[in-house]
Amino acid sequence: MVLTCPHCGERFETLADPSAGDAEYVEDCFVCCRPITVRLHVGGDGRLDGFDADRDD
Repeated sequence: MVLTCPHCGERFETLADPSAGDAEYVEDCFVCCRPITVRLHVGGDGRLDGFDADRDD
């Protein structure tokens, strides 16, 4: 999936594992190194339905 950093606005690619269902985790931006809270939304069929990426501050 492609995230847009809410701090610096840069886009970068990252991996998401929907096998455990909905999830929330913190990932650092690969450009500015600031933390991003990522929330995965997984459907009943186990496929990634969407995600949110917000500032972690």
